[in-house]
Amino acid sequence: MAEANIQIENSWKNALAAEFEKPYFKELRNFIQAEKNAGKTIYPPGSVIFNAFNSTPFDKVRVVILGQDPYHGAGQAHGLCFSVQHGVKPPPSLVNIFKELKSDVGFEIPAHGCLQKWTAQGVFLLNAILTVEANKPASHQKHGWEEFTNAAIQKLSDERTGLIFLLWGAFAQQKTAIIDERKHFILKAAHPSPFSAYNGFFGCSHFSKVNKILTDAGQPPVDWQI
Repeated sequence: MAEANIQIENSWKNALAAEFEKPYFKELRNFIQAEKNAGKTIYPPGSVIFNAFNSTPFDKVRVVILGQDPYHGAGQAHGLCFSVQHGVKPPPSLVNIFKELKSDVGFEIPAHGCLQKWTAQGVFLLNAILTVEANKPASHQKHGWEEFTNAAIQKLSDERTGLIFLLWGAFAQQKTAIIDERKHFILKAAHPSPFSAYNGFFGCSHFSKVNKILTDAGQPPVDWQI
């Protein structure tokens, strides 16, 4: 994962160029390589670790949804928070997102859980941690990814205006500290996990609120249907 061969879209590569040269990123790269050398299975596959960045260029971001950790089951994670690949059963948090979409904007619940269509409309689906060991949630916490993704959020906050950040749950809401609320919109709710969805995720109406903010600003709404 030297900068020259990091598969990340050019506008993001330019925005985050300084990060690739910092000691923490080199340590992160060495950690992941060592884990692979030890025979551990790492998700998502290397080609899609930066899928969120590659799918939504820096200047195309309109909405940011922040997750914590990639899914740790086989075939699930593909570099977009909350999303799973076609043919994979939607996990419980995603099922709850679909339920809220249905009640909020009349979303028709699909047979798949791939949110890739959102990314082409400027929805940046960023996990704070971009890799995980198979069947070990949060196993790559505190190895450098958080610093990298914080830098991405900070760049968006500093260099863009009028973005909408959806912060679900306490972990995501900690990122408020690096977002300039004078320039951007922040919508907060409980996490869609089954453990917390009934504490304020259901009924948050974030998807219709996003579209109202966008249309009020003269921008096209997000077509949430997938």
